[in-house]
Amino acid sequence: MKKIVFGCDHVGFILKEDIIAHLQNRGIEVIDKGTWGAERTDYPHFASAVAQGIIDGEAQAGLLICGTGVGISITANKFPGIRAVVCSEPYSARLSRQHNDTNVLAFGSRVVGLELAKMIVDAWLDAEFEGGRHQTRVEAISALEQRVD
Repeated sequence: MKKIVFGCDHVGFILKEDIIAHLQNRGIEVIDKGTWGAERTDYPHFASAVAQGIIDGEAQAGLLICGTGVGISITANKFPGIRAVVCSEPYSARLSRQHNDTNVLAFGSRVVGLELAKMIVDAWLDAEFEGGRHQTRVEAISALEQRVD
């Protein structure tokens, strides 16, 4: 990945600058969708901005941080084509890319510390979608997004 769109709420803000620096040290351009301060905010706004950035082609992938990573990932997953995963350890992050072709990684600043967060990010970034039998499953997920009731 060459470019990542990034978003967080006020709780995720405490890890923001360090994670952005970590991404930049890996040669990844970061598009920052906020928040830009520690004042209380609502995570759906930032999850939406990140998801829309991917849909619009601003970046290939996204990274989201809130308190647990749960709410912000649920919000991102409401957008077609977004496969967001919340991870608290590197193994799931790696497999989410290899098996599910995830394009958004989320985690919680109240759940993981900085060094673990970097390991999660690295595992996710270093993994590649394996395709094959997993491609059929990803296609099934995409088909569900497009169904009309």
